[in-house]
Amino acid sequence: MLPVPWCDVLEMVPAGKGQTTLTVTGTRVDSPIEKNLCFKAWQLMADNYGIPPVDIHLHKVIPTGAGLGGGSADASFALKLLNTLFHLQLSNEVLRSLAVQLGMDCPFFIENVPALSTGRGEFLTPVSLKLSGLHVLIVKPPVHVSTAAAFAGIRPLFRENSIHEITALPVQQWRKLLHNDFESSVMALYPEIGEIKNELYRNGALYAALSGSGSAVFGLFEKPVSVEFAGCDVFGTLLGSHF
Repeated sequence: MLPVPWCDVLEMVPAGKGQTTLTVTGTRVDSPIEKNLCFKAWQLMADNYGIPPVDIHLHKVIPTGAGLGGGSADASFALKLLNTLFHLQLSNEVLRSLAVQLGMDCPFFIENVPALSTGRGEFLTPVSLKLSGLHVLIVKPPVHVSTAAAFAGIRPLFRENSIHEITALPVQQWRKLLHNDFESSVMALYPEIGEIKNELYRNGALYAALSGSGSAVFGLFEKPVSVEFAGCDVFGTLLGSHF
């Protein structure tokens, strides 16, 4: 798992009317307040540490249904923000133990550094990746991949080399060794996702793959690229020295 600066915007202030409120702008999110992970993060902290109500403003930028962890990131950063706002002085270890109650991949965003995620996502081992100076391009097509459907169709395969071993190799060698097992079933349902991956390779990607269970696809490049993907959300950035 690798953090990239494609971010939502989150603000929390003490509540003006005595109860927690949530305002969501930007990308539309169709869910009641009690199911929003930022609200759940506040509720968890209120139950455990007695913090008062807050007014939450979440501006969504990260596409949903993309396999990019946007909702999980919001939940974890909500915990971190509440920790700061109410001077709780909770350690990252404690915050990770709270985050896992909101989602198995939420603990990753507490540290927010490259990590190998195992188990159901809750066990994290820091990794050193040789990606500094590479450009990443993330393409999100206008399709929503159901996480339940993605997991229902997956057929995990035994790989001779572990992910830890493969990611220690130069990126140029990843294409033949590093595979996302979600791709076969997800791309069968949504062929346009497979076409995006092929297009990234045609434009010089050193490595390209589905992000999580999709539908976003990412490519790693030696140089910045300009590729048109009609109807898609596209984000690109240069990976810094901490990778």
